[in-house]
Order: sequence, then structure tokens, then C-alpha cells
Amino acid sequence: MMGVVGRLGKVLGPRGLMPNPKLGTVTADVTAAVNAAKAGEVQYRAEKAGVVHAGIGKASFDETKIVENATAFIDAVRKARPSGAKGQYVKKITISSTMSAGVFVEDAAAQ
Repeated sequence: MMGVVGRLGKVLGPRGLMPNPKLGTVTADVTAAVNAAKAGEVQYRAEKAGVVHAGIGKASFDETKIVENATAFIDAVRKARPSGAKGQYVKKITISSTMSAGVFVEDAAAQ
């Protein structure tokens, strides 16, 4: 599939629409992928340094929806902790908009 879609990379890539097998957007089981997306599947990416990025809302969301999404994301990261990981898994959490400075989240990092 990626060979066919790869030709569209120049158009889809800059828009952020390029499918990625690692994220589950390229799959033979389309119904399972659609159902997972509708159920609120949390997608995030991690850097080698341990930094995790994810979108938890938009400017049009109200405060309660953003808090709910952030809580669900933090829970998903904690559940994804490998069994062999030692020490404090989450050291600090910051939230920021796309082009702004981060705001430290105190309570969530201590848990």
C-alpha cells in the first residue's frame, strides 16, 4: 500500500496527511482502524530523549474537555510503561500551544 501512497507524499506530507504504518493509518483491517479512531484512540509519538508529544485539544475546546483529554493521555502513557522500567517513569509534564512556551503541570507529575 505504501508504494502506491508514496507517490502522493509531496502533496500529503506538508499537510500532515501522509499515512504511517506505525500509527495504524495503513492497515488491511479498515473497520478496526475506523472503530478505534471513533472510540478515541490516543496517538502520541516519543523522541529518543524521552519526550512525548500528543495533541490533546484545540483552541475551540472548553476547559473541561481539555482537562479530560489531558487526563486520558497521561493515563495512556502510564499504562504503556514497560514492565522492566525502573525509577520514576514520568518526571515532569508541560502543556503548550503550538507556538508558545510550556506551562508546568504540578499534580500529574507527582503521581
